[in-house]
Amino acid sequence: MKENQGLYRQQFEHDNCGIGAVINSKGIKSHTTVENALKIVENLEHRAGKDAEGKTGDGVGILLQISHKFFKKECEKLGIEIGEEREYGIAQLFFPQDELKCNQAKKMFEIIVEKEGLELLGYREVPVYPDVLGHKARVCMPHIVQAFIKKPVRVEKGLEFDRKLYIARRVFEQSNENTYVVSMSSRTIVYKGMFLVGQLRTFFKDLQDAEYDSAIAIVHSRFSTNTNPSWERAHPNRFIVHNGEINTIKGNADKMLAREETMCAPRFSADDLTKVLPVVNTNGSDSAMLDNTLEFLVMSGMELPLAVMITIPEPWAHNDTISQEGRDFYQYYATMMEPWDGPASILFSDGDLMGAVLDRNGLRPSRYYITDDDRLILSSEVGVLEIPAEHILKKERLHPGKMLLVDTVKGEVLTDEEIKETYAKREPYGEWLDSNLVTL
Repeated sequence: MKENQGLYRQQFEHDNCGIGAVINSKGIKSHTTVENALKIVENLEHRAGKDAEGKTGDGVGILLQISHKFFKKECEKLGIEIGEEREYGIAQLFFPQDELKCNQAKKMFEIIVEKEGLELLGYREVPVYPDVLGHKARVCMPHIVQAFIKKPVRVEKGLEFDRKLYIARRVFEQSNENTYVVSMSSRTIVYKGMFLVGQLRTFFKDLQDAEYDSAIAIVHSRFSTNTNPSWERAHPNRFIVHNGEINTIKGNADKMLAREETMCAPRFSADDLTKVLPVVNTNGSDSAMLDNTLEFLVMSGMELPLAVMITIPEPWAHNDTISQEGRDFYQYYATMMEPWDGPASILFSDGDLMGAVLDRNGLRPSRYYITDDDRLILSSEVGVLEIPAEHILKKERLHPGKMLLVDTVKGEVLTDEEIKETYAKREPYGEWLDSNLVTL
């Protein structure tokens, strides 16, 4: 990681990137979804930075649902018995290339996984084609490995299992400096690196396999405006991809740190809570810090759309068009969390839901199509995917401060009004404010 040098200051990290997503709203998995997402990111080449030689990119990546069909086939070749869908988690790991350091990191990972009450089923070397990379990317390329971790019998599939994986990951991250955990989940997996847009597909053999299917695919092409790119800094993060800047990031990170003394999360035991703190890794970029915060809120039991609504609220204080319930909702949460503000368009997913939110000023465009074959295609601009006009049911853009959500489990596309009304009416926020808010 680059330290402060000369006039360069690490805290002034900014991004200006290309983002895109393809979702089957009914949750039907296919390789076509993966294929279309890769096409989107390849068409976003003008939003991806590259070096002067033109052979190394700032970073390109894709977030997908874990394809049980694909990984069952691959693990059978290796003699790893992974069980049924979501009965295992996958850690996508960037280990050091140095063999000794790699083995030390692997040993540390194994010890921590076991200590956290989980069982490591085995490793898989991710098949890659380094020859497609530029010289700079190849020199600092990590050793990429997948670790398969068994779900304990008494732990529920989904979020509860992911919480166990999250704790193990945080312990590992704090005890090992030379390995980066790209993703570690039973629902989603991230493939990313220092690529040009066309190299994501050609570098990872997994993405070329016709049996790799997913109902959700989110892509990102990075334009790192004032820092050196790295494999770790490429997006997606664990929950989000992000185009823009969080201008308030210094205050956001400091306030998250300040809260830790009084923080309590019923879903974590006191011992587990100390393992995951500090919530925010201040060495990360602004989007990585937001991702850290959203991940912590979700693992603490908050639903992902709610976590996004309270970190990136719409302008409510002087907004006459908002309902009283909506105003009460935002005022209630404003007592606990300040807005993470700045020109930003954010896509988020936990493997079941996929959503998008635009900052209150609407300074980063996000446009989407809904088609007659249950697809939602969203990107930072139009024209990223060729779709015959007769198949398009709806063309729209995200409006400032507004949100869009696709629930692949229920098979629904929810509008901003539906999402916010649901959460605003869930609790008596107005009553709570009347009886508890003290105005100084």
